[in-house]
Amino acid sequence: MIEEGRALFLQIAESVEDAIVDGSLTEESQAPSTNELASFYRINPATAAKGIAMLVDKGVLYKRRGIGMFVAPGARATLLDERRSAFADRYVQPLLAEARKLGLGPEELAQLVRERASAPVAASASEGRA
Repeated sequence: MIEEGRALFLQIAESVEDAIVDGSLTEESQAPSTNELASFYRINPATAAKGIAMLVDKGVLYKRRGIGMFVAPGARATLLDERRSAFADRYVQPLLAEARKLGLGPEELAQLVRERASAPVAASASEGRA
């Protein structure tokens, strides 16, 4: 899971966020401790703590004194909103800009998306992303 070139604490925070988004960590459930994360990823506990602190600052996790970190109420909705916005910025805006250059209107673009969404994924396209 560890990617070279990306800060480890960001990767730790993202892995916890992923677990919240996919439902494996539910609201009010206990999040992994910094020691558990450090042991699992074989990193310094201070690095794991920095990732967890980032999630606390965002309001995704909160601390129950003497017990540990827990997923905050509304955390999943917050993360989904954040990720949808990032998705729009990263993928939809460039798609719309290119569609304008090609003279595609909203209906034509929507039709292309519907066609591609219902078509089987080509083997060559999916192999390059693994």
